[in-house]
Amino acid sequence: MDLDELQTVKDTEREKDSLQHLPDSFYTDVAEHIESLKEDRKDRAAATDDPFDDPEVQRLTGEIDSTEQVVESIYERRVGKLVKLASFAAADMPADEEGLTSEERDLFSDLVARIKENRAHVLDVLAGEVDAETDGEAPTEAGETADVPAGPEPESEPESADPVEPEPDPGHEPAPGPENVPEPDGETSVSAADLMGDGSETEEAMPANAGAVTDDAGTTAGTASEPSADDGSDEETSAEPEPGESDGVGRATLRITRDVGEIVGVDDREYDLATDDVVTLPEANAGALVEREAAERLE
Repeated sequence: MDLDELQTVKDTEREKDSLQHLPDSFYTDVAEHIESLKEDRKDRAAATDDPFDDPEVQRLTGEIDSTEQVVESIYERRVGKLVKLASFAAADMPADEEGLTSEERDLFSDLVARIKENRAHVLDVLAGEVDAETDGEAPTEAGETADVPAGPEPESEPESADPVEPEPDPGHEPAPGPENVPEPDGETSVSAADLMGDGSETEEAMPANAGAVTDDAGTTAGTASEPSADDGSDEETSAEPEPGESDGVGRATLRITRDVGEIVGVDDREYDLATDDVVTLPEANAGALVEREAAERLE
């Protein structure tokens, strides 16, 4: 079988509405012919110095490609006719099975069986003998239908528990610092950065031996010593340098109007500020407290 014979088969198949009779081993014979052409091309390529430019190698390559294209065209045209023939046979109509190759005969038998099975099922659905919704259920070995198990449902992520805040250790006090300044409810918070000031305000230093200041209630402030624990008075913090010292920072005397807590002034000193305390603070810190209505000046 060569390319000319295959071209004749193709032309005949195109002209006829029915399948032309082909040998049972038609496709096997074509496959052997193509393999023979490939062997000839391989031998010719090995015998020449430049196989890519050799005319005989190019001729064999063209014949191989043409043969494959022609036989594929023959198969596609015959399959279309084969499907129509199988539909006739499934409907118990006469169908000529002569002239089919072995590969086409296997396809024909499979198509007839599938068409008959599908046709019977559709008729049962139309007659109400089979529920159309059960179509697609996997059959069991006993011929019964069983639901196809669905995939496992995704596990829902457990709801995250509310974080439990650790209880403070009664024996451990938090380290003093600006972050521990309490923030009263409903009032504007006073941050440590605000109380530190920007250092842009400078005034003349207050004399080291400045006298104490007395508020309206007669509480005395301005001394560096802490009040004794048994006098019952509110703790007051001195903002003045020790006698004989001068830190060169401008200061102002204030009455604290709400609890602020511990802060570190621009003079690197710690101040524990509570309501009604009278203190002398660096001007930068004093101005920040007054602006946020956490203190009032006594000057």
